[in-house]
Amino acid sequence: MSVTDHSAPLIGIPVRLSDGDAPGADVRIGEANRIFEEVVGLVRAAGAEPVLLEPDADGNPQAERLAACAGFVVPGGGDVDPARYGEDTNHPSLYDVNPVQDRLDEAVLRYALDHGRPMLGICRGMQMLNILRGGTLHVDMAPTDVPHNPEPGIEWATHEVALATGSAVAEAFGRDRIAVASGHHQAVDRVGEGLVVTARADDGCVEAVELAGEPDAAWTVGVQWHPEALEPVAELRLPLFRALLNQVDVRQGAGLRS
Repeated sequence: MSVTDHSAPLIGIPVRLSDGDAPGADVRIGEANRIFEEVVGLVRAAGAEPVLLEPDADGNPQAERLAACAGFVVPGGGDVDPARYGEDTNHPSLYDVNPVQDRLDEAVLRYALDHGRPMLGICRGMQMLNILRGGTLHVDMAPTDVPHNPEPGIEWATHEVALATGSAVAEAFGRDRIAVASGHHQAVDRVGEGLVVTARADDGCVEAVELAGEPDAAWTVGVQWHPEALEPVAELRLPLFRALLNQVDVRQGAGLRS
């Protein structure tokens, strides 16, 4: 696909690299691959053109394709290598740790931050952002009375999150509390430099972070939940993608590091 002949804004999305159909593959890999396609569809529904970013031999996306993108979405997937934040790399709860995926997602995040491009991180994408900014994760969350992982036979857990007044997430949804689809066993522990927590579950779990307090910083939002999984609830699927596109339009209109 050409990345130069579209009138719609181009939004880069690093592809998911693990094979969910491989013998013995964790079922969560196949689910991550399926909802990746939902993310691509929501980028289109919001009015943008997705650009799928694949790794080269060094695990980095092609520079030309990165430069063509006006914004980015970094989606969910397997666990980030705990060595990146100083935790146990042999924890029994870990699944689908993929160093090439880590390098690809990190390269996209770094580019977005370094070049002032708006960025939305979803689940793993938010966790990668937090690690990149020097934060850490809970390798395996302790159970609480809030369901973050689905029960056997149920596709997603559902619970509510509180959105901070005046935050980008609250502005996107136009309310201070929403129901979300959840499926994660890890979560933000120490918050990375320059990030602020803008949503929490009722048990205190960090559900959204945003980059704040840096001059000329682009709209940078990470959410722990999966907006793409809320198929029956259209009004909760698109707002974050529309907000991302709005910020692309604002920055391009102002001539800011496009």
